[in-house]
Amino acid sequence: MAIVKGVNCGFVSAPPSGDPGGTDTTVDNTSCAFKDVSPSDAVKVTEIGFWCDNATEESNLEVGIYDHHVGDDNPEDVVGWDKTNAKGTSGGEWKRVTGLDIAISGNTIYWIATQIDYTVTRTKGNRTTDGGERYDVITTESTLLDPWGASSAQYGEIASIYAVYETAGGGGPGALDFERKTRGVGRGVMRGAA
Repeated sequence: MAIVKGVNCGFVSAPPSGDPGGTDTTVDNTSCAFKDVSPSDAVKVTEIGFWCDNATEESNLEVGIYDHHVGDDNPEDVVGWDKTNAKGTSGGEWKRVTGLDIAISGNTIYWIATQIDYTVTRTKGNRTTDGGERYDVITTESTLLDPWGASSAQYGEIASIYAVYETAGGGGPGALDFERKTRGVGRGVMRGAA
C-alpha cells in the first residue's frame, strides 16, 4: 500500500485500514501535524488517528485540529481537540480517537495533529517524501499547545495522520447548526453538539 491523501491520510470520508507502507518516523514525545484542505461539504470531524508501526508501552494520545497561519505556513490556533486517550500497546494498527465533534468549514486549510507521550520503545508512525505536501513537528513535546508556536522541523512529506469528516447531510440536521454557532471560535474544545 501507499500513503494517499483522502484514503489513509488527511481528510477522509471513512477510517483507513491496512499498513500504509511509508517510512518509519518517531512520533512519541512529539507533536505532529499534517496540512490538508477540507472537502467543500465538510462540517465536522468525528475521528482522528495515526498509523502505529510497532508495539510500545502505554502512553497518552492527544489529537486535534488547528487552523492555518499563512505567514509561516504553520498550524496556528486549536479549532478542537481531545487531550486524554489511551494509545494502547499493540503495533501494526491504526490508533483512533472516535466520538469527536469538531466543527470545521469546507474548502479550508487545516492541520490534523497528534501528540503521543514518551515511550521507552520509540513509537513509530509512517511518512513519505512529497514536495507538494507539508508535515510539521515539535520535538520533545509533552502536550499539544494552543497556539501551536514554532515548529522544530517542517517537511515536504505526506504523513499517516487522518481525520474522518462528516457532511451536513451525513451528520444530521444538528451538524450544520452546530458549525454555524461555533464558526469563528479560534480555539478550545468543541465536543458535543450545541
